[in-house]
Amino acid sequence: MTKSNKKIKISIVLANLEAGGAERVLSYVAQELDSNRFEATLVIIGHEKDAAYDIKGIDVVFFNKSRVQAGVMDLFQYIRKNKPNVVVSAVGHLNTVTAYMSWFFPRIKFVGREVNVLSVLAKYASGKTGGKLYGFFARHRFNRFDKIICQSQDMLNDLNNSYNIKQDKLVVINNPVTSDFELKSRTEVSQPIRFITVARLVKQKGHARLIEVLGKVNFPFHYTIIGDGIEKDTIFKRIEELGFMTSVTNIPFTKEVAKYLKESDLYLQGSFVEGFPNAIIESCMVGTPVLAFDAPGGINEIIYDGVNGHVVPDEATYIQQLKNINKSYSFVPEKVSETISSRYSKEIIIEKYEQLFESLVH
Repeated sequence: MTKSNKKIKISIVLANLEAGGAERVLSYVAQELDSNRFEATLVIIGHEKDAAYDIKGIDVVFFNKSRVQAGVMDLFQYIRKNKPNVVVSAVGHLNTVTAYMSWFFPRIKFVGREVNVLSVLAKYASGKTGGKLYGFFARHRFNRFDKIICQSQDMLNDLNNSYNIKQDKLVVINNPVTSDFELKSRTEVSQPIRFITVARLVKQKGHARLIEVLGKVNFPFHYTIIGDGIEKDTIFKRIEELGFMTSVTNIPFTKEVAKYLKESDLYLQGSFVEGFPNAIIESCMVGTPVLAFDAPGGINEIIYDGVNGHVVPDEATYIQQLKNINKSYSFVPEKVSETISSRYSKEIIIEKYEQLFESLVH
C-alpha cells in the first residue's frame, strides 16, 4: 500500500488488443494483479472491435484510434485526468510516446516494457522507420523511463551495452505462463513425425532456414506452421521448389494453439532474434520439446539441453538433431513441462510485477 493506504493505480497502455505477445502478456498481468493492493486499468489506443482478448475484473478504456499517433492527445488527457501512480507501456512507437510524455507528469512513474533485443532486431527491419528525427527520439527514449522491463537477460545486456542504459534502471521480468495448459498424455512419436512452428511469417522468425533444413531430411514428416505475415508467399514458394508442399499445413490464426502443440512431437524454432518467445514456453508446458537455433532473446534461458529441447549453432547440427530425434525420441512430457512451470508460473511472475510497482511508489 501507499503511505495513504490507498490502492496503487496502474495504467497499462497498449497500442491495441489484437493478437500478439505484448498484448496478451500485459493484459494478463493487468487482470492478475492483487486487487486488494492495485487498481489496474487497461488503456488501449486502438479499436474495441479489434480486441482478441476477453478482459475481466478491471476497467478497459478504448480510444478507438487507428494509429498510436492519433491517440497521443487522448492519452495525455487521460493521464492528466486520472493521475495514475504508474504508467506502463510496451513496444517501440508507444514507448517513445510515453517516455517523452513523462516530462509533463513528474510525480507519475513511467515504465517501459521492451519486447526484443533491439540492436539485433534492427538488422531485420524493413519499411519506414519514421526518419532520422524519430530515430533520434526513439533511441533516447530509455532515459526518460523510471524503469525498463526486459523480458530476458539478453535484452537487459543489449540495452546496457548498446544503448548505455544504467543497470539500476533495468529489470528482468520473464513472460508468465498465461493459461492453464493441459499436459499431453501421448509419449510415443507420431509416424510421420510431427513438427510445428508458431510465429509471424517475417524474416527475423527464421522460417526460411527451417524450410531449407527440412528440405534436406530423408524421413517422412508433417510440418504445421501457425502464423501469417509478409513473407508467406516467399516461404511457400520455396517449399514448393523443395518438393514437400503436401507435408505442410498453414494455419494463419487460431485460438487453439495449445491443441496443435499437444498433437506435435517437436517445436521448430528458427528465429534470429527474440524477446522471450511465448510459443516455446507454451510448447514446453504441454510437454512438446523445442529444437532451436542459438539466437539472442531468452532462448538459452528457457531451454535446458536434453531435458526440454536442444539449442544448436548451425544448419548442419540442426539437421543432425532432427535425424537423431526421429530415430530415438527420449523427451519425457512431464519433465519438459516442469522446466517451465517451476520458473514462469503466474504466481512467480505476477509477484515480480507487484514488487516492481510497489518499489516505484514507496
